[in-house]
Amino acid sequence: MKHFLILLLMLSVPMLSWGQSSGQVNLSDQDTIQNLNKMQQFKERIKERAQEKINEPYDTTRNSGYWWRALKHGKVDFNDSTMGYPKFVKFCYRTYVWGDHAFNSYDSAYVVGTGKNWKFILKSNNWVDSYIGRPLKDTYMIMNSNLVSNIGVSLSFMAVSVGYSVAVSNLIHGDKLSNKVEFSFTCARFAADAYYWENNNETNITYRDKSKGNERITFKQSGLSRKAMGLTAYYFFNNRRYAQAAAYCYSKYQKRNAGSWLAGFSLQHYDVKFDVEKMPEEGRIYIPTQEDAPRILYNDYCLLFGYGYNWVLGRKWLLNATITPYLGYRYNHFHNADTQSSSISLNCRARMGAVYNHKQYFIGLQSFADHHRYKSRNSKLVSSLLDFSVLAGIRF
Repeated sequence: MKHFLILLLMLSVPMLSWGQSSGQVNLSDQDTIQNLNKMQQFKERIKERAQEKINEPYDTTRNSGYWWRALKHGKVDFNDSTMGYPKFVKFCYRTYVWGDHAFNSYDSAYVVGTGKNWKFILKSNNWVDSYIGRPLKDTYMIMNSNLVSNIGVSLSFMAVSVGYSVAVSNLIHGDKLSNKVEFSFTCARFAADAYYWENNNETNITYRDKSKGNERITFKQSGLSRKAMGLTAYYFFNNRRYAQAAAYCYSKYQKRNAGSWLAGFSLQHYDVKFDVEKMPEEGRIYIPTQEDAPRILYNDYCLLFGYGYNWVLGRKWLLNATITPYLGYRYNHFHNADTQSSSISLNCRARMGAVYNHKQYFIGLQSFADHHRYKSRNSKLVSSLLDFSVLAGIRF
């Protein structure tokens, strides 16, 4: 705020005298300067009152209530055995110290903390979902959604982060076309991510049907609903020297190049539905009724194994690349709950991130591509989610 006020005054002084032949100052500009001065004085009074409260004398008798009196005056020391903490407070603190040492310790030659616990992030997120393959017998399809542009925010405290983003078109037109909810927990040894997203945006579809002369037809489809939710957790084997949090959570600084193998599991639910009533006439030739519409509905239960690497570029730049193939079990649902099947699930995620750090501020780029191979009795598809984000944040 101090630097902002100085900059504002520097900009205001030339404007006060510009075009003033008599040298008089405009009254509205005087009022602005007076208001700024009052604001600064108000901040200074608050700081003085807080400092006076901290410095004022208090009862330092070492009894069971001493820790509470010390807390109110900013004199807490958890390493002081004479503070008189209750057993539960001692237990919580010792548990935190043990957990921090066991799960969040690094080699300081490679990774250091930022010194801040909170982070606030503004994000511009752009993504498409795509489907290529054979949704019905003798039919080949390419389906790509329109580019979805989301804006969102994320708030983090220590290892925990929660974020929400919504499509710009939702805000402009009021339609519920797209939104995302994300949750993550990241420490030195492991990380976990949970998400939910839905996309009801218009989709571009190309069909070729062998039974109808292999004619190619292209049209735009509304009324196509895509939803997904999932949980992914993984363990870092080189957790003393490699910090995934430095590239994607911004809670650490990576000082030297390092990489790590990682392994874990993934749970995912995926649902794609067609609304035939909203299809154009050229599409109704191939899917005349709702009963003929393909439905992609499955649950994935996978193990994953991959590798991530951090490149330190100078003192402030960091680049990360991570790739994780998934292999497991897929439970397919068809048109109704009575027609179900299982198959092998084969997926892959490629992820990249770049960050520029400047004191407590940072800007970042993140992108990932999720690829899922889907196969059922009459369908064979590869579905993909391509995602790119630009963000800016502050640590405090």
